[in-house]
Amino acid sequence: MVALPDRILMSAEEYLVWEPTQEERYEYWDGEVVMMSGATRNHNRVSLNFSKLLDDALAERSCEVYIVDVKVQVEPGRKYFYPDVVVTCDERDIDPQLVQFPCLIIEVLSPSTEAADRGKKFAKYRQFLTLQEYVLVQVTQPSVEVFRRKDQGKWVLSEYSLGDILRLESVDVEIAIAHLYRQVQFESETTEN
Repeated sequence: MVALPDRILMSAEEYLVWEPTQEERYEYWDGEVVMMSGATRNHNRVSLNFSKLLDDALAERSCEVYIVDVKVQVEPGRKYFYPDVVVTCDERDIDPQLVQFPCLIIEVLSPSTEAADRGKKFAKYRQFLTLQEYVLVQVTQPSVEVFRRKDQGKWVLSEYSLGDILRLESVDVEIAIAHLYRQVQFESETTEN
């Protein structure tokens, strides 16, 4: 394995050519290339469950569900992120490498990414005129937060826990929170055994 410098700087054009050839995934922040951190089993399971449930529900519609390895172009030439799950129902989304018109973005939280997912990433995602919902999913406990774009561009928070049914208005899909956490073991469960 080749050691990479602490900071990798390049143009967006260079990044878009270089990044698909790498074994790891890298996001792009205003000229700086940032390596994505690895995920836990719970993180991976929740992402997989969410994407499968959405994909099944949207199978007969003109929406596409992407998981982990598809970039979202947040700001052309400036920012490219990898959300855990992204949905687009926009016929303008034809680029094979990235999504430009998402209606739903889901981030599964981890200690190393939670602050960015809640803060600077959400601030950038809100710039999408097509984005209707931004979902944050905990993996340490069954808890889901949904930010929905409402009248005049205001974002409203709704919270869900085990036993609740999550209604995703952006794609008109209902998902039981328990189904999102299928096969997920929380730390309290493993320490009690």
